[in-house]
Amino acid sequence: MIVERIWTGNAYRNFNYLVACPETGEALAIDPLDHVKCLAAAKERGWQITQILNTHEHHDHTGGNEAMVAATGAKLIAHHRAGGRIAGVDRGVKAGDVIKVGRTVELECLDTPGHTLCHICLRSHTEQPALFSGDTLFNAGAGNCHNGGDPLQLYATFVEQLAKLPEDTLIYPGHDYIENNLKFTLSREPDNEAARELLPEVSGHDPAVSRVGTLAEERKINTFFRLGSASIIAHLRERFPDLPEQPDARTVFVKLRELRNSW
Repeated sequence: MIVERIWTGNAYRNFNYLVACPETGEALAIDPLDHVKCLAAAKERGWQITQILNTHEHHDHTGGNEAMVAATGAKLIAHHRAGGRIAGVDRGVKAGDVIKVGRTVELECLDTPGHTLCHICLRSHTEQPALFSGDTLFNAGAGNCHNGGDPLQLYATFVEQLAKLPEDTLIYPGHDYIENNLKFTLSREPDNEAARELLPEVSGHDPAVSRVGTLAEERKINTFFRLGSASIIAHLRERFPDLPEQPDARTVFVKLRELRNSW
């Protein structure tokens, strides 16, 4: 499996992705908002885009569909309940469905509600596992729930699915928010040394050539995976004095998401 990460450079700080089979040159485009850059990258690599996957229905992930289909004839894939929100879906997928790209690439669909209720993440069936996480999981952060989402479902997605993935899973999110997310981590957990050490590396960085992190790293720097941290809980209590002495993980997650909404 070959992954081409495409930095759009737009105001929303989107990443688009091409996932290609090295044997056939067939490629899947994930959330190809910037269709011009995606098509140019495919042409440069000699790939043929045969499929498009939208992780969810928001326009900054679906806005390139029409032009991509017109240019390539690719089939459009999305969550099986997203057809009413995304025009022209050819294949609706559910949890456990597999998207095959060429002869060598298999990507398993995870049904990951929270940011929206029709959100798909893709998990690669490769020796080096990878997760294309859309707007569910960001580097050092979690997706918001403003436009059709639910924080309790996002919590369930994190705990029941994402946290159980292999530690060496590479994380390919839909946006570059890592600098601001690390600052949020440090506002909630000032003694988080891993986040403090990483922040200078990503401050003012060029997302086009930025590092790709792993789930093991997320466990160290991402507050939404660190729900039992005594430091996080103590600082939460400063904002929420009625927080129980030993709050459950779901409560901690929801309160963190509430604070992040206005960060």
